[in-house]
Amino acid sequence: MLRNLRLGSGQFPALFRKDLTAQCCLKNAQRTESTGILMLNLGGPQTIDGVYDFLHRLFSDKDLIPLPMQSRLAPLIAKRRTPRIQSQYLKIGGGSPIFRWTTEQGRLLCQKLDKLSPCTAPHKPYIAFRYAPPLTETTLEQMVKDGITRVVVFTQYPQYSCSTTGSSLNAIFRNKQLAPNVSWSLIDRWPTQPDFVKAMAEAVREELGKFPADIQKDVMDELGNSNPYRLCWQSKVGPLPWLVPSTEDAICGLCERGHKNIVLVPIAFTSDHIETLHELDLEYAQELSGKYSANIRRAPAMNDRPIFIEALAQTVFNHMRSGEKHTKQFTLRCPGCVNPVCKDMREFFSA
Repeated sequence: MLRNLRLGSGQFPALFRKDLTAQCCLKNAQRTESTGILMLNLGGPQTIDGVYDFLHRLFSDKDLIPLPMQSRLAPLIAKRRTPRIQSQYLKIGGGSPIFRWTTEQGRLLCQKLDKLSPCTAPHKPYIAFRYAPPLTETTLEQMVKDGITRVVVFTQYPQYSCSTTGSSLNAIFRNKQLAPNVSWSLIDRWPTQPDFVKAMAEAVREELGKFPADIQKDVMDELGNSNPYRLCWQSKVGPLPWLVPSTEDAICGLCERGHKNIVLVPIAFTSDHIETLHELDLEYAQELSGKYSANIRRAPAMNDRPIFIEALAQTVFNHMRSGEKHTKQFTLRCPGCVNPVCKDMREFFSA
């Protein structure tokens, strides 16, 4: 039987409301002020020389990994881990492709937005990575230099988490003085956007087609409940508890029970980076396939898949048209949250 593993970071004017029409847009199509689309993600070092700085920033982030004596421990942990992580990046080409893919996604997204919403055009893409250049503070400064005063913050983590999207939003809040005249709105989660779901199904379908016919014959009914699946989690860092089951444990458990045809689906990632190219492809698909004589494959990442670019464009367009600052869920803090920045950040984006 074939199994899937799904893996688990300013107020607009009235014409943006739900009654926005193409005719209204066309009447205002000559405007010259750009709308900034700020794409948030974790980032990754483009060369192995950037690995230490990347790790240092990552282990210094209390929103992601709260540690005692963090300012002292972070550089020590980063230094100890750098050689191993550098060797992993060398195996996938010498650096992370996430900047290249995010740049291309932003370019294609804004091309579509210019056609979908001429009244807010031109749209200009910006990237704010959390742990690698271009960093949040650098990008905020660049937007001000470019004269951007209206920004849609668009997380590239479809599912919301305080340790991913939340950390990036906290970084914007902490550096808000760099862009004092910007009017913000926020797309803080979009996991069920219809074209995004279709794009994921398309990617899974492609990978299913690479299995032998006798394995895939009964599972191609539009993927509708035809594949049993397990949700699991990867990329554990630090000593704190992580969500379970881990991807490795899930794969091993399935293989030991005779389920040796597995598709890994990176449901939380919108482009390739070290966690797809090394952790999933090499550590899991390659090594565990050999260990268990299994057929373990990974569904391709979204990257520049046309239907995914359509999902990005429709998500931003619908957000701007709604006139809402953020989702209704955004104002709700986690039960038991003790981080005062989370409260202040939510108030800032809701103001």
